[in-house]
Formats: sequence, C-alpha cells, structure tokens
Amino acid sequence: MRPIVMVDLHSQYMAIKNDIDAAIQRVIDSTQFIKGQEVEAFEQELADYLNIPHVISCANGTDALMISLRALGIQPGDEVIVPTFTFIASAEVITLLGAVPVFADIDPDTFNIDTRQVESLITPRTRAIMPVHLFGLCADMEKIMHLAQKHNLYVIEDVAQALGATCNYNGKACKAGTIGHIAATSFFPSKNLGCFGDGGAIFTRDATLAYKARLIANHGAEKKYYHLMPGVNSRLDALQAAILRVKLPHLDEYISKRQAAAMQYHKLLAEVKSIQLPVSTPSHTFNQYTLIVKNGQRNTLQHYLQEKKIPTAIYYPVPLHLQPAFSYLKYSEGSFPVAERLSHQVISLPMHTELDEEQIGYIAKSVRDFLF
Repeated sequence: MRPIVMVDLHSQYMAIKNDIDAAIQRVIDSTQFIKGQEVEAFEQELADYLNIPHVISCANGTDALMISLRALGIQPGDEVIVPTFTFIASAEVITLLGAVPVFADIDPDTFNIDTRQVESLITPRTRAIMPVHLFGLCADMEKIMHLAQKHNLYVIEDVAQALGATCNYNGKACKAGTIGHIAATSFFPSKNLGCFGDGGAIFTRDATLAYKARLIANHGAEKKYYHLMPGVNSRLDALQAAILRVKLPHLDEYISKRQAAAMQYHKLLAEVKSIQLPVSTPSHTFNQYTLIVKNGQRNTLQHYLQEKKIPTAIYYPVPLHLQPAFSYLKYSEGSFPVAERLSHQVISLPMHTELDEEQIGYIAKSVRDFLF
C-alpha cells in the first residue's frame, strides 16, 4: 500500500505532468509573468465553467474576500453576519476593513451557517451576510437570499472550499458562488481546484461590482499610473494561471473522485454508532471528509490513527468567537453551543483525488478497530 497522506498533490501532478510542464514552459518562454494572456484566458475559462459573466483573479482567497467587501462598499462600523465555525479569513477581512463580524452558529449536520438564526442577528447596521460553503457543501442559499432580499442586504459567498459544487436555487442547480451578489474563492493547492502556490478569484453577475473589484485589485487603476481609488496589489501571476488552465478541465473529474472516495468511506463506516458521517448529497464536493466523534474520544482517535500512520486534521479546534483575535467583540463560551461542541468532536480523514480503495479500506478499518 502507498503511504497515506492528507492530500496527495504529487500523484495528481504526475497524472497531468506533461501538460503542466508544457504550460509552465510556455509562460517562461513568453516572459510575460504578470497579467497577460494566460490570466485573461483563465478568467474567461472559469467564467464559462461557472456560467457567470465576470471573473476577476487575484493573489489569494483572503484578498478575494476583502476585495469583494470593498467592492460592495462595506464601511467601518457596518455589520456582516458570518458563521463562527470557519477559517479565520472569512471574518478577518471584515475586521480589517473596520466593519464588525457578527457571528452565527452552525447547523449540526451540514456545518454551514444556521439560517434559522440569521434573521435575529440583523440590525440597522447590518449590510451583508457571508455564507461559507464549508467542506464542499453549499449553504442554504434559498433561505439566505430570501433574508437578504427581505432586509435589503448583500450576500458574499465564500466558495474557497466548494468551487464546482452546485446549489439548488429557484428550482435550478447553480454553481456555488453564482447566486449571491459577489463571491470569493481560493486556489490554495489543497482546494478542489488548486494551483502551485497562492491564488484566488472573485466572481459576480454585476458588471459594476466586477469593475470595482478589478480596480481595487490593481491599485485602484483602470489604466497604468492613473488611479481612481486607493486599491491593493493583488494579482494572480501567469504561471499559476497557466497551471489552473490545465487543471480546470479536470475539475469535475476531481470532484467525482472525491465523491467516490466519500461514498466508500460512508459504506465502510456506516455501522459505527459513535460517529456521525458527513451529509451525503450529489452536490457535495468533499473538499474535506469530516466526521463527528460523539463519545469524547476524538483526540485519542486522532492519536491512534497517527500511530497507524494515518494523518488527520481538525477543522476547526477553536470557533472564531472564542479566538483572541476577536476578543474585543465580547463573546463568551456558550454563545454558540453547536460550534463549540463540534470543535471538540470533528476530525477530518484523508481526502483527495488519488485515494485508492486499499488506502480507504485501511483508514476505515483503523477507525472501526478503535471505536468498536
């Protein structure tokens, strides 16, 4: 059996090595490393894949969120509702703009923002809701958009873990990130669509928001040396764009492989009563495969699997409202009981496109051996 890794980027690369190497060499030969044809072509190809008119690439997923908020005109003192159980970038960018993250608890089954709670958090200062499509499963966009329309709020979709997933909206299957007013994603190497470094993108149906986002990402300039607003330097370099152009046509195949691995995990772990398996839907892309360990043995299970040479990860050990970075908001333990409970129960097993049946069988058997 091959060694088990959390994310096997090397094997994925080897399967498309010739195409990747040729794309990299093409950029080197062109000596056009910043912006240019590769970046423009990738933006158009991703727009075509998502069936959305505007894609603006940038340096990373955090920048994509920050630029999206700025394009919407989020100001100091404005409130943005965001789940407390997510990576810090979702709330961090709100704080960096002087706005206020208003945390919400999560659904205990999907890990996504609890839409039953959102309306009670809306105040006269609320400007936006930021659903995070966590672990590859879309949040309930029907309810979120209904609330946004009812209260005249913006919706920023955080698609960093769910690019390629589908959301049901108005009776149609829509790609994650194409329903809200604007969306942000990351091309961090471990994502469903990952580059060989950092990268990100913003997408929207709104031409005005797209124009603003493109300006902000380019020092506020439409034309070189002519700056219409203060902006930032946030660019996807041409090497990363070329790599992503090779990988994008494989994205649906990559998602199918993750889903197949998840279904095998499901089958082999279904009888283990002390764990809760992740929600299984045809639209879940399984950027992570996250279990809930109900019997208080999460940490000892993790140690046991480590001894069996099986890597695991904890996403996320401390909810954002209890992080020192947000202590100024004066939340306390007990504020969001679901997120707090799950932070002590979740464990993510290896999940990537190159998992084989032998590896999954060994991982599942090890989990069963410990918990039975």
